[in-house]
Amino acid sequence: GTDLRVAARHATLGLAEVKRAIMAAGGGTTRMARQLPHAIAMEVLLTGDPIGADDALRHGLVNRVVDAADVLDEALALAARIAANGPLAVQAIKRTVRESDGVPIDEAFGIEARAGHALSRTEDAVEGPRAFVEKRPPVYKGR
Repeated sequence: GTDLRVAARHATLGLAEVKRAIMAAGGGTTRMARQLPHAIAMEVLLTGDPIGADDALRHGLVNRVVDAADVLDEALALAARIAANGPLAVQAIKRTVRESDGVPIDEAFGIEARAGHALSRTEDAVEGPRAFVEKRPPVYKGR
């Protein structure tokens, strides 16, 4: 699966396998059911009918809907915003979200606390607040 999605206005998203008497494999059914509200996911999965980009945005399946000509530029701009952040923090957040998915909340808090503690001991975690106080852009080194 992808963490962020930019869709063209004309895009449709769905899994049509049920129309051929088969089911989406490779995680499609599971991901759809986890990423959309239950009733919406079941409609898409059981009818095989796609949803349009605007509905996908409204239901949180995509982050942005833009003109087709702007999809790559919008995706690259979003990626640049992420890349400007501390790389170790970005990696820790991705890992923490993945590891805490589906676990009891107390366990998820523990996963988050351990990741935050490990991150706090990095050079980048010193650089970020220092750059803020000094009113300058941070220079992250991934250490």
